[in-house]
Amino acid sequence: MEREKYMLEALCLAREAARDGEVPVGCVIVKDGLIIGRGYNRRERERSALAHAEILAIEQACKTLGSWRLNGCSLYVSLEPCPMCAGAIMNARLDEVIFAARDPSMGALGGVIDLYYENFGYFPRVYGGIMEKESSALLSGFFSSLRKPPTGEV
Repeated sequence: MEREKYMLEALCLAREAARDGEVPVGCVIVKDGLIIGRGYNRRERERSALAHAEILAIEQACKTLGSWRLNGCSLYVSLEPCPMCAGAIMNARLDEVIFAARDPSMGALGGVIDLYYENFGYFPRVYGGIMEKESSALLSGFFSSLRKPPTGEV
């Protein structure tokens, strides 16, 4: 139940991203039962390839703790992390990653590749599929709305 509670928070942030016209991905970082970092995709708004939900949440969590080391923390994200985010997660020393939906086009934790299968020396525990249906529905709805012609056009 605890995993669902924090994934709901990540999904709320994903919905906020969608309202801003961003791909709906949200992320929270938890330590000792408290959310210490939040983020949602802001690539379009920030005009930055680095403005992924996980990166923004990691930055906030590091500021909250006053350290780049996020030992003892769990990261909850609505979509499987990409290679950049998976690398940032390793570098931040997060204990675990919990994600909702697999990403068959950019996923780095089994969707396309499993970076944590490689011998990097540090990798978190990974749990996928937590509230997958809710996240997949949000993503599908977002992308199908982009493909619909504007009202009045055929």
